[in-house]
Amino acid sequence: MFLGCAEEVSEAPAEETHVEETPVETTEEVHAEETVEEAHVEETHWGYEGETGPEHWAEIGYPDCAGSEQSPVDISDAPVHDADITFNYNPTALNIINNGHTIKVEYDEGSTITVEGKAYNLLQFHFHAPSEHTIDGEYYDMELHLVHQSDDGEYAVIGVMITAGKENEAYKPVWDNMPAEEGELQTISGVTVNAIDLLPEDRSYYRYDGSFTTPPCTEGVKWFVLSNPVELSEEQIDAFEAIYLGNNRPVQPMNEREFI
Repeated sequence: MFLGCAEEVSEAPAEETHVEETPVETTEEVHAEETVEEAHVEETHWGYEGETGPEHWAEIGYPDCAGSEQSPVDISDAPVHDADITFNYNPTALNIINNGHTIKVEYDEGSTITVEGKAYNLLQFHFHAPSEHTIDGEYYDMELHLVHQSDDGEYAVIGVMITAGKENEAYKPVWDNMPAEEGELQTISGVTVNAIDLLPEDRSYYRYDGSFTTPPCTEGVKWFVLSNPVELSEEQIDAFEAIYLGNNRPVQPMNEREFI
């Protein structure tokens, strides 16, 4: 586990329109977090440091990033829900992109979760290093986000903490094909991945309402952060960090929110 103190920023808190958490419509209707967000990216560049970093996102054209229900947050004294999310994930072709902010896999249609009486379609998953959420003030080495959208337009994100340990074979299809440089979406011939294999066996979770963690920081997102991490080897973590390290938004104030 990567240890550190959870940061809080005051008010502030992918990237092409390829159908990582937009009100702007695109011709390839929403593939969320970095999908919704990607519709905006050509208008205003954003990043993780300097004048386009998280503390300036609201100033440079993303006012929702100064909202009162932003993500990520520090998870402390939160109830743990039983593993009652129904996962209906099927394998997908490896549709992978380095979008300039993260490594993202766009998921083929037909995979869902059902939780709180509603079904959500899996759109994509992507990674942050170190983690965006913290647990009791501590960061993990990485965090996986699986972004979903319901038929009526609501968003739900599954967060999975990643810590150093044994090599994880389930991640190899992604890791063996991570583009080192920003570029176009590519489908790797003959390679598939199943998101169910990326999750821990015990899928109990923390629950709160928040936002996408990248611009435009849209609120109204249901967050389900799994309480158990998965392991990747030091070599696997190093391989991701060689491409992206520090692509995590600082934790945001809970304000009037409570963990559900």
